[in-house]
Amino acid sequence: MSVAPNGGRALLHLYRRILRSAATYPSKNRWGIYEAIREEFRENTGLDPECPETRKKVKVAYKGLEQLNMYQQTNLGGGSASNPNWSVTLEQNPMPKPPHMQ
Repeated sequence: MSVAPNGGRALLHLYRRILRSAATYPSKNRWGIYEAIREEFRENTGLDPECPETRKKVKVAYKGLEQLNMYQQTNLGGGSASNPNWSVTLEQNPMPKPPHMQ
C-alpha cells in the first residue's frame, strides 16, 4: 500500500469510505464515532506520506474500515438485509495501542 504520489486521492477515498461505514454502524454512539474519525483525519492532514508513522496510521485506518464493514447489514445477514441471524468474528488483538497508551 503506497501513500504517495497518488496517495492524496487514495486517502480521500479511504476517508469517505470510513465515514460511510461509520454512518451505518449499529451503535448508540454512531455519530460520536463519526465525529472522532473526522477529527482524527483533520489532525493528521499535514503528515508526511513517506514517514513510517504515517504509513502505520494508514494501515490502522484500513483495518478500521475492514472492521466497520463487518457491521453492514448486508454483511451481517449473509447478503440479505432482512436476515435477522448474524454473527461477527473479530481478531483477538485487532488494533495496536495508541502511542500515548503504551
